[in-house]
Amino acid sequence: MDLSQRLDEMELAIHKPSFRKGTGRANEVNYWVFDYTPEKELEVRERIEYMKNKNDRGDDDFEFVVFDLYDIIIDFLKKKSFMEKCYDFEKKRGIERIVKAVSNSMKVNDDDSLIVRYIKEHTPENAVVFLTGIGKCYPILRSHKVLNNLHQAFVRCPVVMFFPGTYNEQELILFNEIKDDNYYRAFRLAK
Repeated sequence: MDLSQRLDEMELAIHKPSFRKGTGRANEVNYWVFDYTPEKELEVRERIEYMKNKNDRGDDDFEFVVFDLYDIIIDFLKKKSFMEKCYDFEKKRGIERIVKAVSNSMKVNDDDSLIVRYIKEHTPENAVVFLTGIGKCYPILRSHKVLNNLHQAFVRCPVVMFFPGTYNEQELILFNEIKDDNYYRAFRLAK
């Protein structure tokens, strides 16, 4: 199945009332991963924007809420006036140190990370959450960490992570090259 067909299938699946129930197929949390080849990023972004605009018209009985994780990180850094500090710190110490500094300041490894809190605070009751920007966040944010932390704290509506790479319901491989970590609590959406 090509990407356009998979996107069509994904859109149909999300609109089914059974999809939006509180739990997945075996009574676990309703988390999904829509994986795609990284070269198709713009096509996926266009479809998400199309779906969000269509949903904003009010024809559905639920709301699409799209969180670009990269934008959440950048907004946090700007709000704290950390952007210039990050540039300087990266020049002096390298990317590994800036990744650690940003991760620590946002509590990325904590169950109540700033990203998890942001998503919880900005999601209405009757919604489907889309997580985007995974590729843009690398290496600051790892997809398995986001899913693990969110899974611990957020179960009131379905979550779909759009993942530029491969997910086989066992592991996440970012950009089809970087093995993230094992993650098996989400289902692959539109195979």
